[in-house]
Amino acid sequence: MRFGIAALIAGFLLDLLLGDPEWLYHPVRLIGKYISFAEKRLRSHGGSLRKKAVLLTGSTVFLAMASAALILWLLHLAGRIPLFIGMALMNWMGIAVRCMAKEAMGVERSLDRGIVAARKQVARIVGRDTGRLSEEEIIKATVETVAENTTDGVVSPLFWALLGGPVLLWGFKAASTLDSMVGYMDEKYRDIGWSSAKLDDALNYIPARLTALLMTGAAFLVKLDGRNAFRIMCRDHANHRSPNCAWSEAAAAGALHIQLGGTHEYFGKPVVKPTIGDADRPAERRDIRRSVSLLYGTAILMMAIITAVGLFT
Repeated sequence: MRFGIAALIAGFLLDLLLGDPEWLYHPVRLIGKYISFAEKRLRSHGGSLRKKAVLLTGSTVFLAMASAALILWLLHLAGRIPLFIGMALMNWMGIAVRCMAKEAMGVERSLDRGIVAARKQVARIVGRDTGRLSEEEIIKATVETVAENTTDGVVSPLFWALLGGPVLLWGFKAASTLDSMVGYMDEKYRDIGWSSAKLDDALNYIPARLTALLMTGAAFLVKLDGRNAFRIMCRDHANHRSPNCAWSEAAAAGALHIQLGGTHEYFGKPVVKPTIGDADRPAERRDIRRSVSLLYGTAILMMAIITAVGLFT
Protein backbone atom coordinates (compact mmCIF):
# COMPACT_ATOMS: atom_id res chain seq x y z
CA MET A 1 0.00 0.00 0.00
CA ARG A 2 1.24 3.50 -0.81
CA PHE A 3 2.95 5.28 2.10
CA GLY A 4 0.77 8.39 1.96
CA ILE A 5 -2.50 6.46 1.79
CA ALA A 6 -1.47 4.29 4.75
CA ALA A 7 -0.86 7.51 6.73
CA LEU A 8 -4.27 8.82 5.60
CA ILE A 9 -6.00 5.64 6.79
CA ALA A 10 -4.17 5.95 10.12
CA GLY A 11 -5.28 9.56 10.47
CA PHE A 12 -8.89 8.62 9.72
CA LEU A 13 -8.83 5.88 12.36
CA LEU A 14 -7.39 8.33 14.89
CA ASP A 15 -10.26 10.69 14.18
CA LEU A 16 -12.82 7.93 14.70
CA LEU A 17 -11.17 6.99 17.99
CA LEU A 18 -10.29 10.40 19.41
CA GLY A 19 -12.14 13.11 17.52
CA ASP A 20 -10.81 16.59 18.39
CA PRO A 21 -9.78 16.52 22.07
CA GLU A 22 -10.51 19.80 23.83
CA TRP A 23 -7.03 19.87 25.34
CA LEU A 24 -5.41 19.86 21.89
CA TYR A 25 -4.72 23.28 20.38
CA HIS A 26 -6.09 22.73 16.89
CA PRO A 27 -4.13 24.17 13.91
CA VAL A 28 -7.36 25.68 12.53
CA ARG A 29 -7.26 28.11 15.46
CA LEU A 30 -3.87 29.34 14.27
CA ILE A 31 -5.27 29.79 10.77
CA GLY A 32 -8.22 31.68 12.23
CA LYS A 33 -5.93 33.99 14.22
CA TYR A 34 -3.96 34.82 11.09
CA ILE A 35 -7.14 35.53 9.12
CA SER A 36 -8.42 37.90 11.83
CA PHE A 37 -5.04 39.67 12.00
CA ALA A 38 -4.66 39.98 8.24
CA GLU A 39 -8.25 41.14 7.73
CA LYS A 40 -7.84 43.94 10.28
CA ARG A 41 -4.56 45.05 8.74
CA LEU A 42 -5.98 45.08 5.22
CA ARG A 43 -9.08 47.01 6.29
CA SER A 44 -6.99 49.60 8.14
CA HIS A 45 -5.41 50.86 4.93
CA GLY A 46 -7.14 52.52 2.01
CA GLY A 47 -7.78 50.97 -1.36
CA SER A 48 -10.06 48.40 -2.91
CA LEU A 49 -11.12 45.64 -0.55
CA ARG A 50 -11.85 43.40 -3.52
CA LYS A 51 -8.18 43.53 -4.50
CA LYS A 52 -7.09 43.00 -0.91
CA ALA A 53 -9.38 39.98 -0.70
CA VAL A 54 -7.10 38.13 -3.12
CA LEU A 55 -4.11 38.90 -0.90
CA LEU A 56 -5.96 37.66 2.18
CA THR A 57 -7.00 34.45 0.43
CA GLY A 58 -3.67 33.77 -1.22
CA SER A 59 -1.52 34.49 1.82
CA THR A 60 -3.63 32.34 4.14
CA VAL A 61 -3.62 29.31 1.85
CA PHE A 62 0.07 29.74 1.01
CA LEU A 63 1.13 29.96 4.66
CA ALA A 64 -0.92 26.87 5.58
CA MET A 65 0.53 24.81 2.73
CA ALA A 66 4.07 26.08 3.26
CA SER A 67 3.90 25.28 6.97
CA ALA A 68 2.66 21.76 6.24
CA ALA A 69 5.39 21.25 3.64
CA LEU A 70 8.09 22.50 6.02
CA ILE A 71 6.92 20.15 8.80
CA LEU A 72 6.93 17.20 6.41
CA TRP A 73 10.41 18.08 5.12
CA LEU A 74 11.81 18.21 8.64
CA LEU A 75 10.15 14.90 9.50
CA HIS A 76 11.54 13.37 6.30
CA LEU A 77 15.05 14.27 7.50
CA ALA A 78 14.34 12.34 10.71
CA GLY A 79 13.32 9.16 8.88
CA ARG A 80 10.32 7.28 7.50
CA ILE A 81 8.77 6.39 10.86
CA PRO A 82 8.68 10.01 12.17
CA LEU A 83 7.39 11.08 8.74
CA PHE A 84 4.59 8.50 8.83
CA ILE A 85 3.57 9.49 12.36
CA GLY A 86 3.62 13.17 11.45
CA MET A 87 1.54 12.62 8.31
CA ALA A 88 -0.98 10.54 10.23
CA LEU A 89 -1.31 13.25 12.90
CA MET A 90 -1.69 16.01 10.31
CA ASN A 91 -4.34 13.98 8.50
CA TRP A 92 -6.15 13.28 11.77
CA MET A 93 -6.37 16.96 12.64
CA GLY A 94 -7.74 17.77 9.20
CA ILE A 95 -10.67 15.33 9.35
CA ALA A 96 -13.80 15.97 11.43
CA VAL A 97 -16.06 12.91 11.51
CA ARG A 98 -16.31 12.28 15.23
CA CYS A 99 -16.28 15.97 16.14
CA MET A 100 -19.26 16.69 13.86
CA ALA A 101 -21.11 13.65 15.19
CA LYS A 102 -20.44 14.73 18.78
CA GLU A 103 -21.73 18.25 18.19
CA ALA A 104 -24.88 16.98 16.45
CA MET A 105 -25.65 14.48 19.20
CA GLY A 106 -25.10 17.27 21.70
CA VAL A 107 -27.99 19.14 20.07
CA GLU A 108 -30.21 16.07 20.36
CA ARG A 109 -29.40 15.69 24.05
CA SER A 110 -29.92 19.40 24.70
CA LEU A 111 -33.50 19.14 23.44
CA ASP A 112 -34.23 17.10 26.56
CA ARG A 113 -33.20 20.12 28.66
CA GLY A 114 -35.51 22.51 26.87
CA ILE A 115 -35.71 24.78 23.84
CA VAL A 116 -33.39 27.47 25.27
CA ALA A 117 -30.58 24.97 25.86
CA ALA A 118 -31.09 23.49 22.38
CA ARG A 119 -30.93 26.93 20.72
CA LYS A 120 -27.67 27.62 22.53
CA GLN A 121 -26.21 24.26 21.55
CA VAL A 122 -27.16 24.44 17.88
CA ALA A 123 -25.64 27.93 17.68
CA ARG A 124 -22.25 26.22 18.06
CA ILE A 125 -22.54 24.59 14.64
CA VAL A 126 -24.76 26.83 12.46
CA GLY A 127 -24.35 30.32 11.07
CA ARG A 128 -28.00 31.35 11.17
CA ASP A 129 -29.70 33.17 14.02
CA THR A 130 -30.98 30.61 16.53
CA GLY A 131 -32.76 32.75 19.12
CA ARG A 132 -36.27 32.07 17.81
CA LEU A 133 -35.93 28.58 16.31
CA SER A 134 -38.60 26.00 17.11
CA GLU A 135 -37.67 22.42 18.01
CA GLU A 136 -38.30 21.23 14.46
CA GLU A 137 -36.23 24.09 13.05
CA ILE A 138 -33.38 23.18 15.40
CA ILE A 139 -33.53 19.57 14.20
CA LYS A 140 -33.53 20.63 10.55
CA ALA A 141 -30.66 23.06 11.10
CA THR A 142 -28.63 20.26 12.67
CA VAL A 143 -29.39 17.83 9.86
CA GLU A 144 -28.43 20.46 7.26
CA THR A 145 -25.16 21.20 9.05
CA VAL A 146 -24.25 17.52 9.35
CA ALA A 147 -24.99 17.01 5.65
CA GLU A 148 -23.00 20.09 4.57
CA ASN A 149 -20.07 19.23 6.84
CA THR A 150 -19.97 15.70 5.49
CA THR A 151 -18.54 17.46 2.45
CA ASP A 152 -16.53 20.23 4.13
CA GLY A 153 -15.21 18.28 7.09
CA VAL A 154 -14.86 14.75 5.75
CA VAL A 155 -15.00 14.03 2.03
CA SER A 156 -13.21 17.18 0.82
CA PRO A 157 -10.26 16.83 3.24
CA LEU A 158 -9.95 13.15 2.36
CA PHE A 159 -10.20 13.94 -1.36
CA TRP A 160 -7.44 16.56 -1.28
CA ALA A 161 -5.28 14.45 1.04
CA LEU A 162 -5.56 11.60 -1.45
CA LEU A 163 -4.37 13.89 -4.24
CA GLY A 164 -1.63 15.74 -2.40
CA GLY A 165 -1.17 14.51 1.15
CA PRO A 166 -1.26 16.83 4.18
CA VAL A 167 -0.05 19.80 2.12
CA LEU A 168 -3.16 19.92 -0.07
CA LEU A 169 -5.36 18.89 2.85
CA TRP A 170 -4.23 21.90 4.86
CA GLY A 171 -4.48 24.16 1.85
CA PHE A 172 -8.11 23.11 1.66
CA LYS A 173 -8.60 23.59 5.43
CA ALA A 174 -7.23 27.12 5.13
CA ALA A 175 -9.66 27.89 2.30
CA SER A 176 -12.53 26.39 4.27
CA THR A 177 -11.65 28.44 7.35
CA LEU A 178 -11.49 31.58 5.23
CA ASP A 179 -14.94 30.86 3.84
CA SER A 180 -16.40 30.29 7.32
CA MET A 181 -14.93 33.56 8.62
CA VAL A 182 -15.18 36.04 5.73
CA GLY A 183 -17.02 34.27 2.89
CA TYR A 184 -20.37 35.98 3.42
CA MET A 185 -22.48 38.03 1.04
CA ASP A 186 -23.54 40.73 3.52
CA GLU A 187 -22.28 44.29 3.35
CA LYS A 188 -19.42 43.75 5.80
CA TYR A 189 -17.78 40.81 4.03
CA ARG A 190 -18.96 40.98 0.43
CA ASP A 191 -15.76 42.63 -0.82
CA ILE A 192 -13.11 41.27 1.55
CA GLY A 193 -14.43 37.72 1.34
CA TRP A 194 -15.44 37.21 -2.29
CA SER A 195 -12.24 35.43 -3.37
CA SER A 196 -12.29 33.16 -0.33
CA ALA A 197 -15.87 32.15 -1.08
CA LYS A 198 -15.04 31.48 -4.75
CA LEU A 199 -11.99 29.39 -3.86
CA ASP A 200 -13.98 27.33 -1.37
CA ASP A 201 -16.65 26.74 -4.03
CA ALA A 202 -14.01 25.59 -6.50
CA LEU A 203 -12.27 23.24 -4.07
CA ASN A 204 -15.57 21.67 -2.97
CA TYR A 205 -17.00 21.31 -6.48
CA ILE A 206 -16.02 17.67 -7.12
CA PRO A 207 -16.14 16.52 -3.46
CA ALA A 208 -19.69 17.88 -3.02
CA ARG A 209 -21.00 15.78 -5.88
CA LEU A 210 -19.01 12.78 -4.73
CA THR A 211 -20.42 13.22 -1.21
CA ALA A 212 -23.98 13.19 -2.49
CA LEU A 213 -23.41 9.96 -4.39
CA LEU A 214 -21.67 8.34 -1.43
CA MET A 215 -24.43 9.52 0.91
CA THR A 216 -26.98 7.87 -1.37
CA GLY A 217 -25.06 4.62 -1.04
CA ALA A 218 -24.70 5.14 2.70
CA ALA A 219 -28.48 5.51 3.00
CA PHE A 220 -28.84 1.90 1.84
CA LEU A 221 -26.20 0.78 4.36
CA VAL A 222 -27.92 2.43 7.34
CA LYS A 223 -31.40 1.32 6.26
CA LEU A 224 -32.70 4.68 5.07
CA ASP A 225 -34.28 5.42 1.68
CA GLY A 226 -31.38 5.41 -0.78
CA ARG A 227 -33.64 5.55 -3.82
CA ASN A 228 -35.40 8.66 -2.59
CA ALA A 229 -32.04 10.16 -1.64
CA PHE A 230 -30.90 9.77 -5.24
CA ARG A 231 -34.19 11.14 -6.60
CA ILE A 232 -34.14 14.26 -4.44
CA MET A 233 -30.42 14.76 -5.10
CA CYS A 234 -31.06 14.79 -8.84
CA ARG A 235 -34.05 17.11 -8.47
CA ASP A 236 -32.96 19.61 -5.80
CA HIS A 237 -29.16 19.75 -6.02
CA ALA A 238 -29.30 23.32 -7.39
CA ASN A 239 -31.67 24.66 -4.69
CA HIS A 240 -29.06 26.73 -2.89
CA ARG A 241 -27.06 29.90 -3.41
CA SER A 242 -23.92 27.80 -3.12
CA PRO A 243 -23.16 25.57 -6.11
CA ASN A 244 -22.20 22.78 -3.70
CA CYS A 245 -24.21 22.74 -0.46
CA ALA A 246 -27.49 21.42 -1.82
CA TRP A 247 -25.96 18.22 -3.17
CA SER A 248 -25.41 16.58 0.20
CA GLU A 249 -28.38 18.35 1.81
CA ALA A 250 -30.68 17.03 -0.93
CA ALA A 251 -29.38 13.49 -0.48
CA ALA A 252 -29.94 13.71 3.27
CA ALA A 253 -33.42 15.22 2.88
CA GLY A 254 -34.40 12.47 0.47
CA ALA A 255 -33.01 9.70 2.65
CA LEU A 256 -34.96 11.04 5.66
CA HIS A 257 -38.12 12.09 3.80
CA ILE A 258 -38.05 15.58 5.32
CA GLN A 259 -37.82 19.08 3.86
CA LEU A 260 -34.76 21.24 4.49
CA GLY A 261 -33.77 24.72 3.36
CA GLY A 262 -36.21 27.61 3.17
CA THR A 263 -35.97 31.12 4.63
CA HIS A 264 -33.80 31.69 7.72
CA GLU A 265 -32.41 34.71 9.56
CA TYR A 266 -28.73 35.62 9.37
CA PHE A 267 -27.39 38.58 11.35
CA GLY A 268 -30.95 39.71 12.03
CA LYS A 269 -32.07 39.68 8.39
CA PRO A 270 -34.19 37.04 6.63
CA VAL A 271 -32.44 35.22 3.79
CA VAL A 272 -34.78 33.56 1.31
CA LYS A 273 -33.64 30.13 0.11
CA PRO A 274 -35.43 27.43 -1.88
CA THR A 275 -36.62 24.36 -0.05
CA ILE A 276 -34.84 21.02 -0.46
CA GLY A 277 -36.72 17.73 -0.34
CA ASP A 278 -40.38 16.94 0.28
CA ALA A 279 -42.24 17.50 3.54
CA ASP A 280 -43.41 13.89 3.72
CA ARG A 281 -43.40 14.16 7.51
CA PRO A 282 -42.27 16.58 10.25
CA ALA A 283 -38.64 16.36 11.31
CA GLU A 284 -38.18 14.53 14.61
CA ARG A 285 -35.36 14.21 17.11
CA ARG A 286 -34.25 10.83 15.80
CA ASP A 287 -33.45 12.49 12.46
CA ILE A 288 -30.34 13.96 14.05
CA ARG A 289 -29.15 10.46 14.91
CA ARG A 290 -30.06 9.29 11.41
CA SER A 291 -28.06 12.13 9.83
CA VAL A 292 -25.05 11.12 11.95
CA SER A 293 -25.43 7.56 10.64
CA LEU A 294 -25.32 8.99 7.10
CA LEU A 295 -22.18 10.93 8.06
CA TYR A 296 -20.39 7.81 9.28
CA GLY A 297 -21.63 5.70 6.37
CA THR A 298 -20.43 8.27 3.83
CA ALA A 299 -17.05 8.57 5.52
CA ILE A 300 -16.57 4.80 5.55
CA LEU A 301 -17.46 4.52 1.86
CA MET A 302 -14.99 7.29 1.03
CA MET A 303 -12.27 5.49 2.97
CA ALA A 304 -13.12 2.26 1.17
CA ILE A 305 -12.41 4.04 -2.12
CA ILE A 306 -9.14 5.45 -0.76
CA THR A 307 -8.08 2.04 0.54
CA ALA A 308 -8.82 0.48 -2.85
CA VAL A 309 -6.67 3.14 -4.53
CA GLY A 310 -3.86 2.30 -2.13
CA LEU A 311 -4.12 -1.44 -2.74
CA PHE A 312 -4.35 -1.35 -6.51
CA THR A 313 -2.04 1.47 -7.54
